[in-house]
Amino acid sequence: MTTDKTSGTRLVAREYIIPFILITSLFFLWGGARAILDVLNKHYQLTMGVSKTQSSYIQVVVYLAYFLGAIPAGMLIKRLGTRIGVITGLCLFAVGSFLFLPATSFGVFEYILCPLFVLGCGLVILETAANPYVTLLGHPRTAAGRLNIAQSFNGLGCVFSALLSGLFFFGGSGESASRSSIAVPYLIIAGIMLAVAVCFMFLKLPEVILSQPEHESGSGTGKKAFGAMFIFGFIALISYEISEISINTFFINFMTDDGFLSPAQATVALSMGGLLLFMAGRVIGGLLMSRIATEKIFCICAIGAVVMVSLAMSGLGVVSKVALIVCYVFESIMFPTIFALAIRGLGSRTETASSILMMCVVGGAIGPLAMGWMGDHFSMSVALAVPLTTFLVVLAYSIFALRRSAAK
Repeated sequence: MTTDKTSGTRLVAREYIIPFILITSLFFLWGGARAILDVLNKHYQLTMGVSKTQSSYIQVVVYLAYFLGAIPAGMLIKRLGTRIGVITGLCLFAVGSFLFLPATSFGVFEYILCPLFVLGCGLVILETAANPYVTLLGHPRTAAGRLNIAQSFNGLGCVFSALLSGLFFFGGSGESASRSSIAVPYLIIAGIMLAVAVCFMFLKLPEVILSQPEHESGSGTGKKAFGAMFIFGFIALISYEISEISINTFFINFMTDDGFLSPAQATVALSMGGLLLFMAGRVIGGLLMSRIATEKIFCICAIGAVVMVSLAMSGLGVVSKVALIVCYVFESIMFPTIFALAIRGLGSRTETASSILMMCVVGGAIGPLAMGWMGDHFSMSVALAVPLTTFLVVLAYSIFALRRSAAK
């Protein structure tokens, strides 16, 4: 890969534009698949009478699958390549989606968790393949910006999926959907996933050569492979996942528990407010990162997220509700930025590091469980202490990264 000044300013190297577009399409698909989960939480609270803590099991099983499947996914991709990894992930996701039909026919909440686990296994393979691959399709200095642009399509998928599933579950007469129709959104996505898998079977993605970083030469490679930037990044990524998934999971509850909005209105606020800002933040952040140091933008966004969640906890009525929506702008660039900074310069160990980082998504199981418990025993405003605490950890990492960058 060339490293001249011209290529260094491009988000995507010219020779990798087509692979970038193909892989980016996957971000849209799994964004839509994950966004439905946040609507299902409130839906099952209303239709099956489960508590906030119980409804959080939806996120727990999906992100537990990420934790358990991350290392095997990395091994699969390292052995068979990105294309086979993508096809496997798509097919496994489709299987999990089709299992929704028999699972929902029983009308038992716990049965629905089984297909969600299979679905999560498919998603972790997709993400383990796609995230590091995108960072390598251009100059290392623009890796975070490139991943932010790709991840913005994840946000676009979330917007459409949350809006459509909200209308499906909460729109119209307000009557609950039938047991079998609850599976409809996932059956539609499963069909799309299989069609995309067939496309990838006939496509050949270029395998990008991983350059060897300076510190990786010699016999001491194994000991020096993962330094402070990666280890702190691992902690920061878990913390971010706790914050992001907790807020997404109980956003509708936060907007509806005091009667401020109806579930249908809260879904629109989530999709056309928070998630739309989330997508826009990733696009703008990715473009800015080709002009401004990634670490500076990251630090500003971390400060903004802490301030917005603090305002959301304040109980200031409309101000609190708007603050939680605005928080989506500031948190938007965090996952791809932390991910890119943590694996920067790891060379041939990138796949291994990436699969380890994908285990951090287990934060999506920890956060909702803790926030759901606090919501059941106190209030949703108090429960926001969970994402506030972990956003402070992300802020600490952004400061650490900024200082490291300034010292070079």
